[in-house]
Amino acid sequence: MATNWNPDEIKKVLVINGSPNRERSNTLVVTKAFLAGLNEDEKLDIEIVNASDLNVRPCLGCLSCWGRTAGECVIRNDDILPLKEKILHADIIIASYPLYFFSMPGVMKVITDRLLSMMATYEGQKAPENGQSFHGFRYYNEKQRFIVISTCAYTEAKAAYQSLILQHDAICGKNNYTPILVPQMKTLNDLHNENKITRYLNKFTLAGKTFRQQGYLSSEELENLSKPPFTEGAYKIFLNNFWESERNKGK
Repeated sequence: MATNWNPDEIKKVLVINGSPNRERSNTLVVTKAFLAGLNEDEKLDIEIVNASDLNVRPCLGCLSCWGRTAGECVIRNDDILPLKEKILHADIIIASYPLYFFSMPGVMKVITDRLLSMMATYEGQKAPENGQSFHGFRYYNEKQRFIVISTCAYTEAKAAYQSLILQHDAICGKNNYTPILVPQMKTLNDLHNENKITRYLNKFTLAGKTFRQQGYLSSEELENLSKPPFTEGAYKIFLNNFWESERNKGK
């Protein structure tokens, strides 16, 4: 129960679109359905930032942001500082991206590495227990919410997302973010069946409404959002037909 949550106090939503496909992202389709419910009253200030449009240099691994320049990265001539300011001033941050090889897309990993300055300095503390963040947050805001919305082409979400979930558990703490993980989404979009797509996306709009009111989604609600649109047998047929078509294009 999010006892510190007041839906009337929520003003700003920042979406970091980590898909290299930008506006053509399959994941962004789900994210926009969620946003439609979240912003049903149209009172929220929603900003979508395309990660691939940002100039972000890789982390140097110097750890200055934990020591000499605590809280600040020594790389100052790219877009991380403006992005960090947007994150700090948002009430809800949504990371929206597809699953790439059991992790996040490269551009999102570079951004994540560069946001190390937002984590507390590691001073030998043991691995966390009870769902805590490994490092803790330098700028902790108990009212701020972080949501990960990710889609993939695998048959089901649980096994495919294990490594990504472990990474976010270590960074954020197991109970400090909301993972909305969606299997089979690319195939659903590729079929161009607008009625089926609309019916499937409706549950994400309802989830957005729920999140706006209570500031969290229950484990049962998250499990429902991760239910695939196709049966396993039907999905295998779709995949076999798709790859057969792709192989024929290469002939």
